Amino acid sequence: MTAATDARQAVADAHRREWAFVLAATVRVARDLDLAEECVQEAYAAAVSAWERDGVPGNPAAWLTTAAKRRAMDAVRRERTFRSKLPLLVEPEEAVDELALDELEDQEQAVDPEDVVPDERLRLIFTCCHPALAQEAQLALTLRLVCGLPTPDVARALLVSEQTMAARITRAKKKISAARIPYRLPRRAELPDRLAAVLGVLHLLFTAGHTAPSGPTLMRTDLADRALHLARTLRDLMPDEPEVRGLLALFLVTDARRAARTGADGRLLRLEEQDRSLWDRNALAEAHELIVAGLRGGRAGRYLLQAAIASLYAEAPTYEETDWPQIVALYDRLLSLWPSPVVALNRTVPVSVAHGPAIALAQVEALEQDGRLARYQYLPAIKADLLQRLGRTGEAAAAYRQAVELTGNEAERTFLIGRLADQETRAT
Repeated sequence: MTAATDARQAVADAHRREWAFVLAATVRVARDLDLAEECVQEAYAAAVSAWERDGVPGNPAAWLTTAAKRRAMDAVRRERTFRSKLPLLVEPEEAVDELALDELEDQEQAVDPEDVVPDERLRLIFTCCHPALAQEAQLALTLRLVCGLPTPDVARALLVSEQTMAARITRAKKKISAARIPYRLPRRAELPDRLAAVLGVLHLLFTAGHTAPSGPTLMRTDLADRALHLARTLRDLMPDEPEVRGLLALFLVTDARRAARTGADGRLLRLEEQDRSLWDRNALAEAHELIVAGLRGGRAGRYLLQAAIASLYAEAPTYEETDWPQIVALYDRLLSLWPSPVVALNRTVPVSVAHGPAIALAQVEALEQDGRLARYQYLPAIKADLLQRLGRTGEAAAAYRQAVELTGNEAERTFLIGRLADQETRAT
């Protein structure tokens, strides 16, 4: 490859893997999310020509972080100079917050005894999950800026249109600015108040890695690995929180099937087709310990119950030997705790085996009428499978077409197109 190609590829890889880390480090200097994002974008743009000229550095993340922080410090210096020349336009509370550049650098290097979060990215997630923002805004802002997901992928994850999601992110950033919400890590005593939102962010991040909302591959392993790392870090930080352990267990038991989810040709394999000998038994064992300890500890939360459901799927020697009635019972507990339409849809899968596809189809059609899952590709996909099992091939083909239109992941689209072709053949 040419130097230009090498540089562009390295920048693309660094954007995918290091964006969150670079942004988190830059926010601590900029103290403003918009400014930090602008500085990070400029650093990535500068990297293309610099790395083409000088070669890709040994530590791209460090290069980008240094470049972005320098830009942030320059911006802070310019703003400080501007304010010093226009003192009458500066509000008193803003003047109190001013820092000289050397003071800013010293503070950025200082160790705060209350700064208990060891990971830059997790620190920024806690910071962005401020209670002054609605939870939808917390999730959107954090997934887009901290986790680096494109706005269309964030929209898919939260089941809204891209336009709605872009507006939601913009409103969240404006509210942060208008309300003067400080970009500082909450104190240890404040962490539990933000935990639910942080867990929601990590869950959506892992979900986006486990099955990428868009792109050519089934998974984005960098996102899944990042979510796993952050979940472990959070467990070490808050070891007595049962839902933190439950979330980690859910990630472990779900990710244990990673090697078996696609064939050698990249084709998506359904659960019943997967080679269970490829599943990560160490991860399953670790998850099992967390789940058992959590269930013994008292009332299970939503993440622990999801982990228990996933564990039941994994523990069965074969797909046919899965304890379907027990899975339905766990879904009933989960629904009573968390009445989500996505949970209700997922419940129809074990219901279709335990009680028949006709009963499950009626439940799917009720969810379809509800309308909250109108953008969710798995609703028509599950409906199509149930219709197919009932021999209603024409209707199944129509549902598969709808699922294909809603699906952005190419591996899933290829799978669905194959199922659609089979139904169209049967219908003729």
